[in-house]
Amino acid sequence: MSAPSEPPFSSVAIIGLGLIGGSIALGVRERWPASRVTAVDRAAVLAHAIGSGAVDRVCEDVASLSGVDLIVLAAPVRQNIQLLQDVGRTFQGVGRALTARQDIAQTSRRACVVTDVGGTKQEIVAAARALPPPMSFVGGHPLAGAERGGFAFARPDLFVARPWIFTPESDATSDALDRLSRFVTGLGARPTTMTAADHDRLMAFVSHLPQLTASALMEVIGSVAAANGLSLAGQGLLDTTRLASSPASVWKDICATNPDAIEAALDRLIARLTEIRQHLRREEAIETLFDEAGRWRAELMKGRE
Repeated sequence: MSAPSEPPFSSVAIIGLGLIGGSIALGVRERWPASRVTAVDRAAVLAHAIGSGAVDRVCEDVASLSGVDLIVLAAPVRQNIQLLQDVGRTFQGVGRALTARQDIAQTSRRACVVTDVGGTKQEIVAAARALPPPMSFVGGHPLAGAERGGFAFARPDLFVARPWIFTPESDATSDALDRLSRFVTGLGARPTTMTAADHDRLMAFVSHLPQLTASALMEVIGSVAAANGLSLAGQGLLDTTRLASSPASVWKDICATNPDAIEAALDRLIARLTEIRQHLRREEAIETLFDEAGRWRAELMKGRE
């Protein structure tokens, strides 16, 4: 990455120091060494993080946060929604205390931006409407990952050349969106924007459906082939079912917060599989399937190889 520039946020709090949250912390440390990074997580994770130099300060709860410019919610989706409410209550209390002292300048300095990194957006965007002013929320979703999760596998280059979707709800968040866009660009990502509803519909097809399909496929094959049969499987099965190793802790929240769009995606796939099943003996039908799949696969791989 290029030489450090003025950081969009001088202090960042990351709640949830797994693969994504940990990689954000490491990216900030590498890109803007002067920025102060605070982490909120379990004691064991925090000990690892501060011992590695990834963060400057650790807290075990949201109530201990204060004086930060950016809060990143990096826990599972439904936990992020609860954390958002906790953050709102904490900062509302701070705001009331400052207002009681007529310290308007201090109140202004306390204003902060809040974002998240969850795989669904509509529920958390709706919940963010209850945040007290002058807090500003912009939903976010970095499209980056790795084979294994957890802080131990975090790395500062995780987001390089990867899309980072933001879902601003109104023009009122334009300044926050601008700062967040500069922030993730500094981490190497490519920021883009869309509505929360559009995000959830798109992710149902390009992310949620592949995950559920890979998991269901592995479950079906494993239940029939068992250990002996699986030992004879080739590289194709390994490649096709890589996503089946994903943790349920993340995906049960995604399914629960985007059921309508995921159901629509599953219906489309089930309908297509039903057609294929009905036309297995028709060579032209199979040729069409493979031709179309190959064409879209080539489109998917443009610029990635």
